[in-house]
Amino acid sequence: MSLFNPWVLLGIVLFVTSSFLGGYYKGSEDEVLKQQAEIAKLNEESRQKEQALASAVNAQANQLMKANQNAKLLQQKRVADIDSGALKLRIAVKASECSVHTSSDTTTTSGDNSGSASAELDGETSKALIAITDEGDAAIRKLATCVSLYNEALQTLKVKP
Repeated sequence: MSLFNPWVLLGIVLFVTSSFLGGYYKGSEDEVLKQQAEIAKLNEESRQKEQALASAVNAQANQLMKANQNAKLLQQKRVADIDSGALKLRIAVKASECSVHTSSDTTTTSGDNSGSASAELDGETSKALIAITDEGDAAIRKLATCVSLYNEALQTLKVKP
């Protein structure tokens, strides 16, 4: 049996090829297991971030609801004060050239604006103006909550646990 015997050469080639293929198969199986472990780890991190974001959204939503309820109570109180006459809205008006005081609702203000006076708004106009400002306040609260949630989500997603 010589080393140059074709059957010996074929045996050596088959041995080397089977060793290579066996190692390749074992290595690919190990790599698949490593990838599955990495995927499971990343999925768990994603679930934790998702839970953190969901709890942040719920906390911000609860805070916004409380702020809206408080604002609604304040709005109702202001409307009741306007109806009862406890709250009166006034606007600045240009004083007339006449030095005679024509109405008890018009008063001269002191200070730098000595030529201006104020006039009292009727109840319905006052309520309408307050309603407009309350709508603006509600929109600002809502947008502030959105910005806060965005910033919190950005920080949550940036940080690796």
